[in-house]
Amino acid sequence: MDNKMRNTLAYIEEVLGIQPSVSPLAKSQLDKLPMYIHETFKLYRTPIFNTEIILAELKNDDKLSIQQTEKQVTQLKKLLNQKVVIVLSNVQAFNRKRLIEKGINFIVPGKQLYMPNLLIDLRENFFLSKSKQKKESLLPSAQFLLIYRIINRDEQWKLEGHSFKEIALKLGYTPMAVTNAIENLKIHNLIDVVGEKEKFIRFRGELSEIWKTAYQQKLLINPIIKTVYVDEKPKDLFLLQSNASALPEYTDLNPSKQEYFAIEKTVFYDLQKRNEWVNLNEYEGRYALEVWKYNPLTLVNELPDKRTVVDPLSLYLSMMDNRDERIEMALDEILKKFIW
Repeated sequence: MDNKMRNTLAYIEEVLGIQPSVSPLAKSQLDKLPMYIHETFKLYRTPIFNTEIILAELKNDDKLSIQQTEKQVTQLKKLLNQKVVIVLSNVQAFNRKRLIEKGINFIVPGKQLYMPNLLIDLRENFFLSKSKQKKESLLPSAQFLLIYRIINRDEQWKLEGHSFKEIALKLGYTPMAVTNAIENLKIHNLIDVVGEKEKFIRFRGELSEIWKTAYQQKLLINPIIKTVYVDEKPKDLFLLQSNASALPEYTDLNPSKQEYFAIEKTVFYDLQKRNEWVNLNEYEGRYALEVWKYNPLTLVNELPDKRTVVDPLSLYLSMMDNRDERIEMALDEILKKFIW
């Protein structure tokens, strides 16, 4: 993934309050496309509001032709049967006007995001009224904030003592993403927001009770997007152990033969784009990689014992649907130790 696409993802996160990830198109999709499409665009797929779209990054902005772009977008939609958004580094005012007139979705990172019809369709499927939102699960970023506060309850640096901007800087989120995460926690009555010029959060009661409420209302999500397998990892890549490899750190369970590691989604997809994974597949390998919705490393950076495993609460949520009796007992042990 190049810098233009990184900037695009950061801009989408800032504007829409979501944390998008990208991955290359499958070979079966690429094979459908004529050569001139490959020569004109770098193509990625990304889920936005639970709908997968194609990000078509123009390789050379100086060669932007509105007429050709309109035809190419139409062909991409037809061949891939997916919504398409053009990604540009810069666009001149007259070309911007023509793109809008033609109804072509486009993003200029840091400057403009134009996809009104697309967002209307997506928002109708995703955005709900606040009363209905209460029935939905937490945003990954909101769950991250909740878990961070609970597992760092004894640390001096606490979320409640810092502004939204300071929280974003500390935890590696954009201010917009933190604002949306806090709004999500507020909607579910887990926190209050206080202050006028500068706002702060206040958790509603004891942290153990907040966790219990979130769990009973089924607001908490599994942090794992998917699990894949590789035979080798990049030598300079530090990953935290997860799943059955992490359980022995917190419980009496013995380690598994399969080695499990957690990796944040953007890091995983970036390495995939650079072909850094050896024998990446969905079935077997020396290492099992759990691709996470939020950054597992940031959650444990503050812990005094510097464990090399994921945090206990995310670990619990990643395995809570496991029906192995030994694992169920180990997970109960985690809750007793870190919540109750």
